[in-house]
Parts: sequence; structure tokens; C-alpha cells
Amino acid sequence: MTKSQWERLFKNLGEWQGSFTRFSAQGTLIGDVASVVSFEGLNNNQTMRQIVRREGQEDLVLEYSSVNRGTLFFENGAFSYGSIQLAPFTEFGAELGLIHENRRLRLVQLFDKNGQLNQITLIREHLAGTEPAENPPLQINDLLGEWQGEAVTIYPDWRSPDTYSTILKLQLDEAGRLIQSLSFGDRTITSTGIINGSTILFDQNPQNKVQVLLLPNGASATSPLQVQLRQPLFLEVGWLIQPNLRQRMIRSYNDKGEWTNLTLVTEKRVC
Repeated sequence: MTKSQWERLFKNLGEWQGSFTRFSAQGTLIGDVASVVSFEGLNNNQTMRQIVRREGQEDLVLEYSSVNRGTLFFENGAFSYGSIQLAPFTEFGAELGLIHENRRLRLVQLFDKNGQLNQITLIREHLAGTEPAENPPLQINDLLGEWQGEAVTIYPDWRSPDTYSTILKLQLDEAGRLIQSLSFGDRTITSTGIINGSTILFDQNPQNKVQVLLLPNGASATSPLQVQLRQPLFLEVGWLIQPNLRQRMIRSYNDKGEWTNLTLVTEKRVC
């Protein structure tokens, strides 16, 4: 483990107050519980103590002195933890955590042993002693326009990160479908999504249907409806922090089911 990964974990020090909100795969609210998650450095910051308190549940106390193999941190403390390999008949999933000033937004996406998207948990938090700021639930119109971004991709083998520019264009066609065009490097990927309430379905590839759920606090959750062997896949969280400022994190797997990289995009709407 590189020293910088351990140092980046400490960007999350403090007591984070918020809630765990569970949704079905279709975006139906299942439940919401208040939470407090605290991080404290011990032994001259050689050890991290993490305590998770959730209303109606026993406290979870963790102490560790290294970062788990399935975890990567960005310089600002944003991170992802989850499965490093998609395997048959096993549960699969990941947590993606974004951080901005005194707030964190985390998303957990879980798939059952048959590979079906099973449950989504949205965790909204602010540092104790600061004012909580809750953004409105995300709407499709909040996303329309052109977004110019800067992306950083980091890797589980800790090779040097890649940094590159992105352009994301989102618009509606005459039939009310969402047209998405994403450009990075010399590549442009265009796809069409069918909007149904707070759900957007990209189904051009019947073998790999991708769903976007629009969630509270300006959040969005993107994932396959079903993870399948020999199909590359990605999990994504989005967070509209301000009307023209958005972050996205993407955890990517190759066609062997191996976790390959983690990308953080910070983008601003230019029109």
C-alpha cells in the first residue's frame, strides 16, 4: 500500500452525521435510519478507529492500520470500496463515496447471487458542528446541457494515475428520450435513454441494460440491472453539488470480471 493511500483516508477524519436511506432496485424507498460515522486516528495516526452508529442497530467498531485491497482513495478523500472480482453465484457490489467541503455522499449498490441488482443505499452526511445542506432530489432537467470536466483515473496496482478532460452532453430528443454523448481523449460514446419518472433506462445492448436512478440530495446511481460474466461493467454515483457543479465516480470491471480502475470526474455546466 502506498503511503499516500493511507494519508488520503485521513481526509475523512471527524464525526459525520446523516442517514442511511435504502431503495429497491426500482428506486422505491424502503427505509431511512439516522446515522453517525466517526473516524479517529490512533497511535500517531498509524491506526484508524471507525465507529458506525445507526438508529436501532448495534454499534460497529472497526480498527485497521492498512487500506483494504478492494479500496482506493483520491487525493480529496473520495473513495470506493467493493468487490475486486465478479464471480458466479456470489454477491457482488461496491460503495462509492464523494466528499465536498463539510459534506459526504456515499452510495452502496448490491447485487444478489444471481447477479440481479438487489438494493441501493444512499448515505448523506455532514461534519458534526457544521450546517447540513440538503440539495433537492435530482430531476432530469438538472442534468441537461454541456458539462466540461476533469477526470482522474487511479488503479488497484497503484500505477501512476491518468488525468484527462471530458465533455458530457445531455439533451432530450423530440420523443422525450435522453441523448447522452460522452467524449474523452479521442473517443465519443453516444447512447439513448428512456425516461420513466425518476428512472432512465439505456437498453441498446439487451445483454447489458444500464439503469440510472435519480435520487434525493442531487444524487444519481448508475449500474447494470444485472451483472453478467464475460461482460464489462461499471458502477457510478453522481452528485449535483451546486446547480452547475457535479461530481461522478465510476468503478470499472473488465470482461473477466476483474476490477480495473476507479475514476473521479469533476465537471461544470458551460451551457
